[in-house]
Formats: sequence, structure tokens, C-alpha cells
Amino acid sequence: MSKYIPTIGIEVHVELKTNTKIFSNSINGYGRMANSLTNVIDLGYPGTLPTLNEEVINLGIKAATVLNCKIRREMTFDRKNYFYPDNPKNFQITQNLTPIGYDGYVEIDDNGTKKKIYIEEMHIEEDTCKSTHRKDKTLLDFNRAGVPLIEIVTKPCISTPEEAKLYLEKLKELLFYTDVSDCKMEEGSMRADANISLRKNESDPFGTKVEIKNIGSISNVKLSLEKEMARQEKMLDNNESFKEQTRRFDSKLNDTVLMRVKETGNDYRYFPEPDIPTVIVTDEMIESVKKTIPMLPDERREKYLELGMSEINSKKLVQNRDLSDYINELLEEKIDFQQAANLLLGDISEYLNKTEKTIEETTLTKERFIDLVNNISNKTLSSKNLKDILSKVMEEESSIEEIIKSSNISNITDTDKIEKIVNEIIEANPESVSDYKNGHDRAIKYLMGQVMKETKGGVNPSIAMSILKDKLDN
Repeated sequence: MSKYIPTIGIEVHVELKTNTKIFSNSINGYGRMANSLTNVIDLGYPGTLPTLNEEVINLGIKAATVLNCKIRREMTFDRKNYFYPDNPKNFQITQNLTPIGYDGYVEIDDNGTKKKIYIEEMHIEEDTCKSTHRKDKTLLDFNRAGVPLIEIVTKPCISTPEEAKLYLEKLKELLFYTDVSDCKMEEGSMRADANISLRKNESDPFGTKVEIKNIGSISNVKLSLEKEMARQEKMLDNNESFKEQTRRFDSKLNDTVLMRVKETGNDYRYFPEPDIPTVIVTDEMIESVKKTIPMLPDERREKYLELGMSEINSKKLVQNRDLSDYINELLEEKIDFQQAANLLLGDISEYLNKTEKTIEETTLTKERFIDLVNNISNKTLSSKNLKDILSKVMEEESSIEEIIKSSNISNITDTDKIEKIVNEIIEANPESVSDYKNGHDRAIKYLMGQVMKETKGGVNPSIAMSILKDKLDN
């Protein structure tokens, strides 16, 4: 255990899921040919004027709501002045004094211990263009210039790298489920910077702050903080001092690398953006946005547990939004939800991954899914039967009953009939019975195989195995 107390803060930039950019009508897209999604506003031509995208404000309100933030009712935009190749206007339009959201929190669960990670502010701003460095050249792609962002800044209240990871996972989950952002870190639509300092006692002033930039994944946020903690601890143990600095996480080295030392604070010479009028957020706007917020992940997990799903199935379903949305349309139905979850997360997921389809691209309507679950629950279909007919279930429009009939599935579930067959197999195989009695577990598999052979695979295996084991044990 470390003898030093870490203080951690996280800044997250999240690209908003809008059709067009924040101040122009250029498409907000990813993966297109460089500089193909631009116009004169994105390129910073002199004399061009920004027009605020209304949907950006709506998504800002939605994010502020699910992050438990207070919502600013009257806000302005500001110019953040700095000179860099990725910023052709030489200023970035952002919110300095009037962020759309403030004083919020996200609650995390660290092995049963709940903690609120407090959010200082959440403001809207435009993204810069993407810089690519090749040898002695820097290439600029303006497709990203003007893409709308929200920047979410926590208070310095995170105590461990694990808490930082849990916070980012929860943040990503909330913003993804509300369609605020697709949160694809690999595409840069969610980017995190971390700040960390160490001190010996709670009563001591904060230590020297180090910022870590360019962290490409949530797991690397935790790893980079752990590495930086170890580096600072070693220096403090040796009574070495260091200046406030910016480092980056190098995934090849699995360590932080110095970028620059901060000799003085940044002076961005903020002043109000003169070309964008004051934005007034009304009660009607907030209520309208709230109506678009779906059932959130925590509520889904709780609901699934109430319906009899296992904890692991509840978690896995929430991790797959397509399947979670699918089963949410059935929450009022009278079905075995644990069986339904097993089916979705097992054979159906395997089929979807194999065919590279979403469940909505198959023929499995909600009504047919209910029939499928019921046929499994009442033992009409065994797990083997299901694998045999699954492609028909997912690709054809015939009813489940018609598919069962056309596939010549005759699943014997009559316990009296099964018991009679089991008795005959036991009488015909005394050596295997003796082997089982002597502790050879493989003997029961042989006997079960004989039952399946006798019935040409038509017996329900779980019922047959239960009867066989009961007969052998007694």
C-alpha cells in the first residue's frame, strides 16, 4: 500500500452524435477521405459567420441531465485564443464562464462501495482539425474541425486509478445509452486526460500536478495513473522535486513520457464570442429533451434482476445495447426471463456474431421470440434441437411450431415413458451401472448415450439425465 495519497481529476472530451457540425452545415462523419467534409466556416475563412446547431444544445441538456448536473438557463459562447496549426481561426469557440452543466456527479460502485465522483462543469465547444505528423511534415485533416464536443471536468475527488477507470466506464455507458455520443475511443470520439498529484497527509496541500494526455483507452487510463504514481513516489522518496508538467501515455512503453514542463499558466485571453447570441434554455426545452431519455443502464440492471435474471446475465445484457433494447420491449410479457437472457446471450449472440447481423436484421420478431422461449421452457425444444433449427428461426418467417414440425423434432417429455426407457437401459447394462457405483463418472455418460440412441435423439436430455441419475443413485 502506498504511503502517499493520490488526488486525481479527469477531463473528458466527447464528440456529440449530431448529423452536422456545431457551427456549419458540414456533415459530422468519421472515416471519410481527408478534408472532404469541410466548408469555408470549418476552414476559418475570414468573414465567415458561425450558426449554432440547435441539436448540440439538446444533447448538452441531455448529457447534463443524466450526469445530475444543474443546467445553465442563460449562456454565452467565448473565444479561446491560441495559435496552432490545427486551429486556422487562431481561436476556438467554447464556453468559459457559462458552461451548460455544472455541479453534477456520477455514482460508481467499487466492489460494493458506492461513491459519487463530482463533476465541476460540462461545457460545449468545437473540435479542432486532426494533425498527423510524418517525418518533418504535419498533415491537417479538417473533417474533424467544428465537430461538436462536450468537455466534462471532474473535481479533484478521485482517490485511486481504479476509481478513475470505473468513472470513465460509467460515463461512457450513460452517454452511449442516451445517444449523446457513440463513445468510440478508438475513433477519438471520447478522449480522456488525467491529472494526478501525491501528498503524504490529508491535511497537506495538494502536491505538484502532472497532466497525462493522449490516453487511448479506459484500461490505459488506469495503467497510466498507476505508472505515474509509481514514478512520483520514487522521486518523493528520494526528496526530488519536479515542476508541473504535461506527459503522454506511450502504449508501446506502457509508461508516461514527458511532453513539456509548465513554466507558467496558459493565458488564452478569453472574451465573449460576438457572433453568437446568448442562448436561453427554457423549461419546455428541458422537458422535451427529458422525454427522449431511455431507460438507463442502472435501472435496466435492477429491472432484469427483479424479473429473475442472474446478476451476470443482467450485466452482460446491458453491455449489449441492441439485445437490451430488444428484450426491453418484452418486459410486460409472462416469460421465463432467465431462459430468455440465456438464449439471447448464448446461441442467438453466436449466430449474430457469425453472420455479422444485428438482431433487428433477422426475422426473429418479438412474438416469435416469445414462442421460442416458451418452447424451450416447456421442454418441447432441447438445446440440441435449438442449435439444429436456429438458422431457420433467424432467417425464415415460419412460426416456431411450423419449424419444429417441418424439422421432425419429437422431443419426448413424458416422464413415465422416459422412466420406462431408462429402466430398460439400466437392466441391459449392469457393468456400466456397477462402474458408476464404483465412482466412474464416465459410465453415466455412456448410459445416457444409450438412452439417446434408443430414442433416436428424441428424448429431452435434461429430463432423461435427471431420471437416470436418480435411478442410479437410489
